[in-house]
Amino acid sequence: MEGHAGGGLRDLGVGGALANPACVVLGSSLPGMGVKRSLQSGGTLLGFLANILTILSMATNYWIRYSGGHSGLWQECSGGTCSNISCQTMLAVTGACMVLAAGCSIVGLVMGLRILCQEGDSRGRTTSAIFFLCGLLQLIAMTGYTVKNAGKNDVFFSWSCFSGWLALPFSVLAGFCFLLADMIMQSTDAISGFPVCL
Repeated sequence: MEGHAGGGLRDLGVGGALANPACVVLGSSLPGMGVKRSLQSGGTLLGFLANILTILSMATNYWIRYSGGHSGLWQECSGGTCSNISCQTMLAVTGACMVLAAGCSIVGLVMGLRILCQEGDSRGRTTSAIFFLCGLLQLIAMTGYTVKNAGKNDVFFSWSCFSGWLALPFSVLAGFCFLLADMIMQSTDAISGFPVCL
């Protein structure tokens, strides 16, 4: 009877661990691994959207509309003719922050894709920090530009400005996704060393 019970346990794939109270170490088949991969995939997708919106916002001339034309960070257009904007401090700060944010977003996206394609243990703390920095730069740029133009009469914010504002939460959420994935990986590493007796 005991041999039959032991065989039954082996048939269940336990391999005698229950019949012989031995300690089993948790492996890489923990349920947290699927959540980690989902967070990394979501962070990469959000980083891609943030990258597209940042570049689209920075490269187009529809930040504000006014009677007779529209304007962006680099050029103003009226009557179908566009000309370069003369140097202004707030526009220069906004443009520099948006260029830096686009660069950070590209670096974060590349690092996110690299983490996503790696099979081994890869940390996402640096990637999350890069996306948070990207969000901070976007916040500085968008707040400065909005405050500068909010009090002007007959000036309306247009879709390029809205694209810049929309890129901000995507960057921050991408950073949170990689940060949470890294925290899950650290907790998994911490409990994987503890033997669990069945």
